[in-house]
Amino acid sequence: MSHSAIRRDVGAFALMLTGLGSIIGSGWLFGAWHAAQLAGPGAIYAWIIGAVIILFIALTYAELGAMFPESGGMVRYGHYSHGSLVGFIAGWANWIAIVSVIPVEAEASVQYMASWPWEWAAWTKELYVVTNGHGELTPPGLAIAAVLVMVYFFLNFWSVKLFAKSNTAITVFKLVVPAATGIALIATSYNPGNFDIGAHGGTHAIDISSILTAVAISGIVFSFNGFQSPVNLAGEARNPGRSVPFAVIGSILLATVVYVLLQVAFIGAVPPDQLGKGWAGLEYASPFAQLATALMINWMAILLYADAFVSPSGTGATYTATTARMIYAMERNGQLPKIFGHIHPRFGIPRPAMWLNLVVSFIFLFFFRGWGTLAAVISVSTIISYLTGPVSVMTLRRTAPELKRPLRIPGLPILAALAFIFATELLYWAKWPLTGEIILLMVVALPIYFYYTAKSGWEDFRRHLKGAWWLIVYLPVIAAVSWGGSKTFGGHDYIPYGYDLALVAVIGVVFYFWGIATGWRTPMVEAARFHHDDGLPGDPELPPSVDEAERVTGHR
Repeated sequence: MSHSAIRRDVGAFALMLTGLGSIIGSGWLFGAWHAAQLAGPGAIYAWIIGAVIILFIALTYAELGAMFPESGGMVRYGHYSHGSLVGFIAGWANWIAIVSVIPVEAEASVQYMASWPWEWAAWTKELYVVTNGHGELTPPGLAIAAVLVMVYFFLNFWSVKLFAKSNTAITVFKLVVPAATGIALIATSYNPGNFDIGAHGGTHAIDISSILTAVAISGIVFSFNGFQSPVNLAGEARNPGRSVPFAVIGSILLATVVYVLLQVAFIGAVPPDQLGKGWAGLEYASPFAQLATALMINWMAILLYADAFVSPSGTGATYTATTARMIYAMERNGQLPKIFGHIHPRFGIPRPAMWLNLVVSFIFLFFFRGWGTLAAVISVSTIISYLTGPVSVMTLRRTAPELKRPLRIPGLPILAALAFIFATELLYWAKWPLTGEIILLMVVALPIYFYYTAKSGWEDFRRHLKGAWWLIVYLPVIAAVSWGGSKTFGGHDYIPYGYDLALVAVIGVVFYFWGIATGWRTPMVEAARFHHDDGLPGDPELPPSVDEAERVTGHR
């Protein structure tokens, strides 16, 4: 059976916990340490700036998620607004960013496990090694991480309801432990002088560029990316018009409070004698657990080592669910084999998509064996995936004003413009050469797109290409600016610091308006209008597929 109804079993509160469960994963275990290494006490500002930027971006997706309550919606919106090529590039970037979270969460658990302090656990030291400042899992560590990935898989294999129920319990635990950690550290050890020490020693001064880089690559964007889970699961929400914005905004705000508390606690708790070389020289394998042990807060250390399995595992299980819906949605865009659109008739789960993601998770696990390496790849892929949301939502307001919008964000033209500019800045802040490498990764999948386009007879290809030129030009332009930008952000210093940030903002404005101007009323929009107004034969719960779009509109 190819398309059965995906069940709408998830309520607003459970949906918000899904977002919160995705946001509070391995990022909280390592993010405060990585951010402090890059920006010193300025890391506190980095979390706040990151939260504001992500909230702007997330609100554009909240309107889209309520408007198109579809499973895997994040990979569909570009297809609605600009056609198949933009939809494919956005979907590929989004999928890479999300599917790679599954193995990185498993790696985080094993890395914490490798620093267990008990004598009986001495064998765990062999799970993780550091060579020349680069840490990675050993073969036994990879084997344990692979088992954890399988656990995430089976938590989702039978029912979305089982997933939602287990996730709610896990998320409550995940929220309580980080908050308790922050409060316990502040109450036990608080050194105000730490806030005067710079990232590289000396007196702390606000270093804007370090703060901005910390936002992009220290784990902040990586952490907040979890807001996508409620959007991707919108098709399984009982009342998406209310549930999606509640879940997205609520999860970001709650997580921000927790992350800022943790960052303040971490900076204040580190023994001053460890900061002789500044924050950049601070080396930890399991930051909060090692701090708790050093401060003799043994109950907290045990709780943290336990949570190092629970927090990443909750996020890994959540992303196992959402990535399956993304593959399902890409098949409905006509860009993957039809088998990945198959839904289990009893459980309502896209099982073939789950199997594909399991295989890909193992590939990522094998090639990227350390949390830091894979987290950097995820961060930049995530930023690229954010680009289409602000453009798509404004394009659809122009090309499809009559479509029902259960949620209409006030002040969206300004908010969406700022969201796109911020996403462009984030991409630049990630530093060359990482920016260029991940942009190149976006290109390698294009043969898949061209294969399926050729299979359809290149029908209306020129129009889809015309709708994608803004994004096709945007990516190499940003890569070139990153290459020639200031040394502060890894470039060759042809563009002085300060001027580079202004230039990137101008580029963001230009491509934002170009993107909106090239959007068009795609066949998918026509099918969506027909579906909402008149209904389609078959399952009314399911959004129209590409085949249905062809039947309704007469063309692809």
